[in-house]
Amino acid sequence: MAAVVFGPEWTGHGFRRRTGLVLGAGGVLGAAWMTGALASLQDRLPYPAADVDVIVGTSAGSVLAAALRCRAPFEDMVAWQRGQATGLLSESVALAAQDGPLPPLPHWRFGSVPLACAALLAPLRVPPWVAASAWLPQGRGQHTALRSLLAALQRPGDGPSGWPGAHTWIAAVDYDTGQRVLFGQPGAPRATLPEAVVASCSIPGWYEPAIIGGRRYVDGGVRSATSLDVLGATDVQDVYVLAPLASTEPDHPLQPHLRMERRVRQVLTHAVLRQAKALAARGKRVTVLTPGPQDLAAMGINLMDPRRREAVLELSFRTSAEALSRLDRATRHAA
Repeated sequence: MAAVVFGPEWTGHGFRRRTGLVLGAGGVLGAAWMTGALASLQDRLPYPAADVDVIVGTSAGSVLAAALRCRAPFEDMVAWQRGQATGLLSESVALAAQDGPLPPLPHWRFGSVPLACAALLAPLRVPPWVAASAWLPQGRGQHTALRSLLAALQRPGDGPSGWPGAHTWIAAVDYDTGQRVLFGQPGAPRATLPEAVVASCSIPGWYEPAIIGGRRYVDGGVRSATSLDVLGATDVQDVYVLAPLASTEPDHPLQPHLRMERRVRQVLTHAVLRQAKALAARGKRVTVLTPGPQDLAAMGINLMDPRRREAVLELSFRTSAEALSRLDRATRHAA
């Protein structure tokens, strides 16, 4: 794992810093990597990660955000990533074991004609990568394992909407307009937490769009890998970002397909770092954690390949601890 920090060093004492946690998109393997990274990050926080002031979850990150806010034991989260059927999550583990590394054959129709038309009529308002998702065939995936996992995470005290009381924002994309929606934020469309997470994880071309309130939503990562920028208007002072799709310490593979993947990853990394610097300019301290060369080698090119999940998780435990230790040493040296 690689770690970089932007913003001022905090020297105040005597009161609790308001903290934001951003959990980005990254597929099955991104979730495994973030689970390992959270174990090391927790040691840096003065309170449980579930108690941070704001959590922003996108795609795979939305699943971990839900698990944290629903107070799932970290041991159960790790066991789920290892494919071990334990506790309340055992049924979803069995269902997840049926998932393969490739999507089911999609429908033979475009994913979103309205979004395609909007992109053609107003190209400056719809980013090209969002517009491209409209032309993908509509997926058939059902999120069976994810729905089972979310049902197991639900707690009686979460209220009728199933939404935790704290600030938990789940990023998705309106598949007709291409606009980002942050479920859980004031003014956002009403949705239960399971509905929002399923929407945030509905990769175009792989899964069916999620329907909430009569509108279709797809993966929040289509618009932004992290949605880090939404914290600019908040009063959080410390921000921790786990960004599986970025890499601040890239490797240099020889295989052509991996070299192409690294170019895409470089573009996403620049976007994440640009948002981090913008938050730092507002006086916030932003720590960005991304996969390092060893993590990237373990992940391969298909981030939806569950066969690599346990290996990525176990490696992340080690690389995340090493990266944060290096960051601490660099911070002390700079001081």
